[in-house]
Amino acid sequence: MLRGVLLWASENDFLRNKLTQMAFVRRASSKFMPGETLDDALEVAVCLEQEKTMSVFTLLGENVADRSEAKGVVEHYKTLLSQADSRNLTSEISLKLTQLGVDLDKQVAKSNLDSLLEFAGHLGLFVWIDIEGSDYTDITLEIYKEAVTKYPNVGVCLQAYLYRTEGDIDDLVSLRSAIRLVKGAYLESEKIAFPQKKDVDQNYLRLADRLLLAQVKGEVRTVFATHDNRIIGAIIESVELYRGLDVGDLEFHMLYGVSRDVQKSLLRKGIKVAVLIAYGSAWFPWYMRRLAERPANLWFVLSKVLTS
Repeated sequence: MLRGVLLWASENDFLRNKLTQMAFVRRASSKFMPGETLDDALEVAVCLEQEKTMSVFTLLGENVADRSEAKGVVEHYKTLLSQADSRNLTSEISLKLTQLGVDLDKQVAKSNLDSLLEFAGHLGLFVWIDIEGSDYTDITLEIYKEAVTKYPNVGVCLQAYLYRTEGDIDDLVSLRSAIRLVKGAYLESEKIAFPQKKDVDQNYLRLADRLLLAQVKGEVRTVFATHDNRIIGAIIESVELYRGLDVGDLEFHMLYGVSRDVQKSLLRKGIKVAVLIAYGSAWFPWYMRRLAERPANLWFVLSKVLTS
């Protein structure tokens, strides 16, 4: 019930306009994001680099309804990539196709994505296409499949709570894709998504097994985006079952401000770790989905706010 309420709130314009003006909410959101500006994000990335931790930048915002605004997102990401390159950061970016204008026209989004991938490719940097609500899954994968045939520096995010994802993985490994597996953070119908957390968790591990088997064959770059300690532990323990893989071949992505002790523990084991650094003024929907992903996130934030 709590998850459903938080996901409903993430899509409510009235709450977004009201709550984002409240000091309590803004203070709470800072637990998951270092600030709203690019400089804020870069400052954190420099510190993480010193700790041998990679950064994945994401400018918050979605459903851009103006071509010039979508072009502005592309130029912003190009500036970010240039800044990361000049600082010798081990960094990637993660973006939404609705930021690039896919609601306006598919060709607009494809053109903007191509421009960004070409620019990033010249710098030797990688771009993730984030997955959004299920209404966008088909078009996101369609655009990704075309892009990956032209640009090797692009990956896509898939959601373990969707029934279809196993089939999507089977389809994508033939393209030698890069896949970042998440649980899923949108309000979806039981007709297309597992409604119970335990079923999502089971499917996550099942999909992880499929991805690791593909990784052994060199068919995919696999990234596990999760803070679930049980899932992390199970994946690490399972590595010894895959001849040709060891813990150094694993890669986990986690949110800024969460599970830093776990991140450091993974790094000590030789496991690759990246921190997702989200920033920007359009943070409310993203923030509410982060709280909904895991109830512990809500109690974590409340405890931090009450003690700060």
